[in-house]
Amino acid sequence: MDAVARILLIEDDERLAQLVADALRKAGYAVAISGDGVAGEALARQEMFDLVLLDGHLPGKDGFDVLRDLRRDFTGRIVMLTARDDDIDQVLGLEGGADDYITKPVAPRVLLARIKALLRRDVVPAAQPVGEALHFGPLTLLPQSRELRLNGEPVPLTTAEYELLHFLAQRAGQVVSRDDIMQNLRGLEFDGLDRAIDARISRLRKKIGDDAHSPSRIKTVRGQGYLFAID
Repeated sequence: MDAVARILLIEDDERLAQLVADALRKAGYAVAISGDGVAGEALARQEMFDLVLLDGHLPGKDGFDVLRDLRRDFTGRIVMLTARDDDIDQVLGLEGGADDYITKPVAPRVLLARIKALLRRDVVPAAQPVGEALHFGPLTLLPQSRELRLNGEPVPLTTAEYELLHFLAQRAGQVVSRDDIMQNLRGLEFDGLDRAIDARISRLRKKIGDDAHSPSRIKTVRGQGYLFAID
C-alpha cells in the first residue's frame, strides 16, 4: 500500500482551515493544522511532512518570513495559500522558495489538482533508471543523489529547483517552452500568468553563478521559452 502523504496547513482562519483540511482528508491525505506562524514553523521542523500549505498573513510570524526561514532546511514542498494576490507578493513567494503560489479563494478541486501535481513529482518508480551524471563545465548534476555541484562544491536546491534544472539540462541545446515545463513537471497547462517558472529560473541563475542580465547558461528565448546552453 502506498504511504499516505502528510500535509501541514498553517492557516489562522479556523473555518477556512477546517474546510481545506476536510477536503484534503477526503482526498486521502493526512492533515495537521496550525494557526500560528511560529508554532507552525516549529511543527514543520519537528515532524516529517511532505507538503506545507502556508498562509501569507499569520499571527506570531508572517507567512513570508516563515517561508524564508523554513526553506533553509525543509526539503518538502511548500505552497503559499494567501489572499495577497499582487504580482510582487507572488514573485516574493516564489523567489523565496515556494513551489507554488495559490490565491484565495480557490476551488477545492483546483487546490487538490495543484497539490497532486506537486506530490506526483516525488514518486519515482523503482524500475525507472536514474541516469548518469550530467557535466557542463563547472556544473555537475548527479541524478542518483539529486544533487548539483558547482566546481565540485554542493549547491543547495529545493526539490522543484532540482527538477527544473535537470529537465532543462537533459534537453541541453534545445529551446523548451513554458508549457512543456508545466506539463512535464506539474501536469498542468501554462496559463500565461503563472510566474513560478520565471521565478525559479531566476533563483537557479543566482545559484549557478549565471549573469542575471546576460545569462550564458540558462538563456531566455523571447516568445519561445528557455535554452540550457551547451559549452
